[in-house]
Amino acid sequence: MQLGVRDIAGMLNVSEKTIYRWIKQKKLPTYRVNDQYRFNRAEILEWATASRVNISPDLMTEPHTTDQPLPRLDHALQSGGIHYRLSGTDKVSVLQAVVQTMHLPEEVDRSFLHQVLVARESLGSTGIGDGIAIPHVRNPIVLHIQRPVIVLCFLEHPIDFDSLDGHPVSALFTLVSPTVRGHLHLLSKLSFALRDPEFKAVITNQGSRQDILFHATRIEDKLLPAREHSP
Repeated sequence: MQLGVRDIAGMLNVSEKTIYRWIKQKKLPTYRVNDQYRFNRAEILEWATASRVNISPDLMTEPHTTDQPLPRLDHALQSGGIHYRLSGTDKVSVLQAVVQTMHLPEEVDRSFLHQVLVARESLGSTGIGDGIAIPHVRNPIVLHIQRPVIVLCFLEHPIDFDSLDGHPVSALFTLVSPTVRGHLHLLSKLSFALRDPEFKAVITNQGSRQDILFHATRIEDKLLPAREHSP
């Protein structure tokens, strides 16, 4: 979905004047279409997360183009798996190890998936600071799998990921989804979760699977509309 200046100002909780200033400073990823600025939701989410800009829950709302329910953060992490002591000495080898760790159908071309992840990093680091990265491509990775997943990998040795804060990365969240809608929804929830101090702490401290899933469930339940909590 292509969004306008007013949309992005509301989603980032800033004025339209601020948005134009960021565009002029070449901070925001944007496009010119018929003399108007247009934005890609995934790119704005990625930028806001990396720049530590607060986001509105509106960024987590995707148009309902299907009856399939949107994925929960805790379910996506449980399906994708949480892995420890992943080997690798640089971006290329670490991303290779991540791809090989994923539980994917046999027909998925792992070599291609690795190539697009590496190609995305050449455009700019997906390291968001504090030792965390969210490797994915500009256009969401869409594969023939049953449900969207998040694969969380902790590295045996932190590596340089060209993150904005200059800190090496030791935790990587990789998103894979059968639909663009599912990808954007999970990216939104993950961006929100990484602003939660307790969730952030359990990730930076490489906590147990049980603790990570506990906090993911807590955050997910907090995001549920009040009507879903009603009997």
